[in-house]
Amino acid sequence: MNNREQTYSAIRKMVMTLEDPFTRFFEPEQFNVVRSGKKGDVTGVGLEVGFDASGANANLVVIAPVIGGPADRAGIVPGDIISEIDGIQTAGLGLYEAAQRLQGPENSDVKLTVVKKQSGITNSLVLVRERIRINPVSWRLCEIEQEGKDPARIGYIRLSTFNENASRSIKAAVKSLKDSGAKSFILDMRNNGGGLFPAGIQIARMWLEKGTIVYITDALGVRDIYEADGTGTISTEEPLAVLVNKGTASASEILAGALKDNKRATILGERTFGKGKIQSVFELSDGSGMAVTIARYETPAHIDIDKVGITPDRPLPSLAPLDEDEFCRCIIDSSLPCHMPPSTFF
Repeated sequence: MNNREQTYSAIRKMVMTLEDPFTRFFEPEQFNVVRSGKKGDVTGVGLEVGFDASGANANLVVIAPVIGGPADRAGIVPGDIISEIDGIQTAGLGLYEAAQRLQGPENSDVKLTVVKKQSGITNSLVLVRERIRINPVSWRLCEIEQEGKDPARIGYIRLSTFNENASRSIKAAVKSLKDSGAKSFILDMRNNGGGLFPAGIQIARMWLEKGTIVYITDALGVRDIYEADGTGTISTEEPLAVLVNKGTASASEILAGALKDNKRATILGERTFGKGKIQSVFELSDGSGMAVTIARYETPAHIDIDKVGITPDRPLPSLAPLDEDEFCRCIIDSSLPCHMPPSTFF
């Protein structure tokens, strides 16, 4: 090749022959976007997005907004379609070109054209980019008074993404809640679009004493099996409920599937997103990079969830809030319209 642009063009043409939207080439600046997201600190509007090619056109679909971020505050929800970013149609963009356009300097504006999932109405929104510090875990102790008994103590843990800090933060949350007297746990993975595969495996091993976590399969069949072997456990006996929705994807589905199929937890909510393909990320010599689909995963019951998702054991009340403080109030206060007694979960 005579120059770098020719090289990049040749790589992109090779990648396109695979007809796989998840196998992608990134120029150095784009690759930095990928790595920064895995480390948990980006500047943008707080959206996890993906392309849905199930219809006539590939639409840029919201998988999950970051709770409390600009997109979430503007009312963008899982399933909404981002049709334009600053006047540029997203249908012709690659996934990480779209992500790069959503990100930008702190306090800068970005105009989004959003087609609402429920109504089909198109809205134009101007959002201000901000530093999104993706703290993967937050938790609360929910204490429910019981007549003549000690309060029932439920540990509520919200897991928003699987980044480098996720497993360490989950461990700290469970320890803190146990020290405060929690006897059961709710793990909320609603709107968790996934992240680092190893973090999902590590967190599954915290809740499982033994059993298969996930099968990795390719064209030749099962090529790898990840199992819990009793190491790294932090809570294997306490009752556990896992909350999921349409924004629960990828590594979240690995964890939910493992806990469901091993009968370790009750899964509540909606059918999950259904992203069952696995990519490895490789840095190239000049700082550019590749994400390459290498396999797909199956749950311990050999369910291939790609484009299908994890089916919950039962639905979650529609009024269940996403905010952790509000969620606890709905468990504690029987006078609230959103009230959910402990029997809802365990």
